[in-house]
Amino acid sequence: MEHVKEVSSEKKTAPSFDLGKMLRKYNLFFLLVVFIVIGSALSPKFLTIQNFLNLLQQSAVVGIISIGMTFVIIVAGIDLSVGSVLALAGMATALAIPYTGVFGAILLGLIAGAVMGYINGLVTTKLKVPAFIATMAMMVAARGLALLFTDGKPVYNLPESIRFFGKNLFDRIPVSGIIWIVLTILAVLVLRYTTFGRKLYAIGGNPQSAHLSGIQVNRYITYTYIISGVLSALAGIVLASWLTVGQPTAGKSIELDAIAAVVLGGTSLFGGIGGVGGTFVGVLLMSMITNIFNLLGLSSYFQSIFMGAIIVLALVLNRFVISKQTKDV
Repeated sequence: MEHVKEVSSEKKTAPSFDLGKMLRKYNLFFLLVVFIVIGSALSPKFLTIQNFLNLLQQSAVVGIISIGMTFVIIVAGIDLSVGSVLALAGMATALAIPYTGVFGAILLGLIAGAVMGYINGLVTTKLKVPAFIATMAMMVAARGLALLFTDGKPVYNLPESIRFFGKNLFDRIPVSGIIWIVLTILAVLVLRYTTFGRKLYAIGGNPQSAHLSGIQVNRYITYTYIISGVLSALAGIVLASWLTVGQPTAGKSIELDAIAAVVLGGTSLFGGIGGVGGTFVGVLLMSMITNIFNLLGLSSYFQSIFMGAIIVLALVLNRFVISKQTKDV
């Protein structure tokens, strides 16, 4: 009898393989593999190193912005001003170069992004204006400033030194892609292993409980908007460097791509769940789908229609996975 009891106990504690749980846990990587297989089957040019390096460069600007957007969404906020801040910082940097030099101009552009983010944070937390409205107002105002500075005209003839961000190392590896990867790793470490990161998740999960436990909720929410503003400004500088022109109309609708990538990557719009690692894969997924469309020669009209449908399906799937994971916990 004792032997039977021991065997029964071993059966209860033995680990079991749950395919459904595994697919839910790694659903993003599963989707990534699916699209790689589809792309490879549709075009022989897809599965090449050069194509993936191009993909990395084309994704970098949205990727950098999406890191900041992830921080904001983790605390249950939203930032619609990222595209306009990108344009404003890019224009400020391009215009300042003759007066301050490249380093001073980049610093000025980043400070401009930080100030825009700080204002977003103050209006949201102190004036209690909903984040959607506050950042939409900033979106309009920052775009207006970018157009006002140059009377709506692009700034050409940027010096060679600022074009570094748009170049390739060893003639192949895009500098912008390296910046995106390094920032992603840093952001993952901050969110997972620092007190700052844990406080952001606590605020996103339940702001009242976070406040009662001594976390200065408004201050940390403002920090996330500053991070988003600075990274949007950096993305604007990288884009100006890549295109070798400061463009006041740059970044239009990029906020929608960033939000879609963040949510696609598993971060909940209600806050408290998600991370930058998933966002990285989400950005790659969206770029990969566009890349497949381009290789197939699909017109931009059909691309928009199919992309919209795919994003909706992916978000529905993602929402289902998050709800199942919550139940599993």
